[in-house]
Amino acid sequence: MNIKEAKQELLQTIQVYTRKDSNGHYLLPSVRQRPILLIGPPGIGKTAIMEQAARECGIGLVAYTITHHTRQSAVGLPVIVKKNFQGKEYSVTEYTMSEIIASVYEKIEETGCKEGILFIDEINCVSETLAPAMLQFLQCKTFGNHEIPKGWVIVAAGNPPEYNKSVRDFDVVTLDRVKKITVEPDYRVWKEYAFKENIHPAILSYLELRNNCFYRMETTIDGKQFATPRGWEDLSRMMEVCEQLGKDITEALVIQYIQHERIAKEFAEYYELYQKYQQDYQI
Repeated sequence: MNIKEAKQELLQTIQVYTRKDSNGHYLLPSVRQRPILLIGPPGIGKTAIMEQAARECGIGLVAYTITHHTRQSAVGLPVIVKKNFQGKEYSVTEYTMSEIIASVYEKIEETGCKEGILFIDEINCVSETLAPAMLQFLQCKTFGNHEIPKGWVIVAAGNPPEYNKSVRDFDVVTLDRVKKITVEPDYRVWKEYAFKENIHPAILSYLELRNNCFYRMETTIDGKQFATPRGWEDLSRMMEVCEQLGKDITEALVIQYIQHERIAKEFAEYYELYQKYQQDYQI
């Protein structure tokens, strides 16, 4: 499905998961609330729809890119505690609260929202030491010894293996416990978003002529070359400021955002013509 359809699926899931009966109990028990797993190419807006969904539903959002974390920050640090079993005292290892779980509670304190989205990005690119904790997270909704608070919807995202060498395959046991959604780039859907967000008209008119340049991911002898929706949007914002300051928008600038040599060159040439027609003929 495209990113717009994925957002609608996310919104519907949040509404179902957070609906309560007259006694204040969730209609769908927590144990049946499967985490959502979004799998799709980088740069198509997976993180953006999390922010939009949280805003539209009036709930909290805590987002983490899990590859930035160690096992200690995700699971917590070990501490030795004394416990008494059958009249005898033992030293037992427990764990402090995970930084991620603590962030959820901090968001509840900060906003007053007891419900929200815990979004974990790049979940299938974790290190070998962190992989078991991520499987536990998806299967049991816990980090270390601590559960995700009830009312918080778990959403994880990852890239298919062709986009990232670090990707790990999930086993069937894990996949059978998540709602998996595969997301594909769709220019028509992005164009709706682009008009609302006032993406630079030169980019919009260029992509109308070159739909196939909206999203490209190629492997060449020189490495990966790509153009993504995120790249076009960030380039648009940079172009707006450059125009205000009277700075040149050159191929060297474009290729910093659209990292595909042919597309960057073609767009830079198109923009030059676009400017010329605008100045000379007021078109």
